[in-house]
Amino acid sequence: MTGLLVRTDDEVYRVDAVWLGPPRATFPWRARYVSYGIGLVIMVAVMFLQRRVGIDLNFFSVAWALVLTVLLTKFIGKRINYDRPAEQVLTLFSHEVKGPRRRTQRRGGPVHLGHVKVRPTPGAAGSRRLSRRQRKAQARGAA
Repeated sequence: MTGLLVRTDDEVYRVDAVWLGPPRATFPWRARYVSYGIGLVIMVAVMFLQRRVGIDLNFFSVAWALVLTVLLTKFIGKRINYDRPAEQVLTLFSHEVKGPRRRTQRRGGPVHLGHVKVRPTPGAAGSRRLSRRQRKAQARGAA
C-alpha cells in the first residue's frame, strides 16, 4: 500500500493580505497590511525617543529612524502570522513585562529610633505593673 496524502487548509492561510496596488503602480516591496500599522507606531515611537534623547530633527536622524523602523518591523513581522496575530503578541509582551517576579532583595532593614524623644511621664515609675512571672517570683521569695 502506498502513502496516503492528506490535504490540509494551510494554502488558504499562506496568502498574505498585501497591497499590490494598481497595475504598474505597485510598491517595490511586499508588506502585509499589519506591517504598515506596526511600522507607523514604531516610527512615531523612535522619533519620539530621538527627541527625548536630544537628537535634532534633520535628514540623518529621520533616515536612521526609518532604518530602525524597517528593521524592527521586519523583526516583529516575522513573529506575527495567522496563528499569532499582532494583538496576541502585544498582550503576551505586556503580560511578560507586568508579570510577578521573585523578590531577590530583602525588604526592610534595621530600625533606628535615634530621632524619637523619650521622656518619662509623671507618676509612671511607681505604677509599673508586674508580669505574671515577676509576681510568682515575688510570691516565692516572700514565702
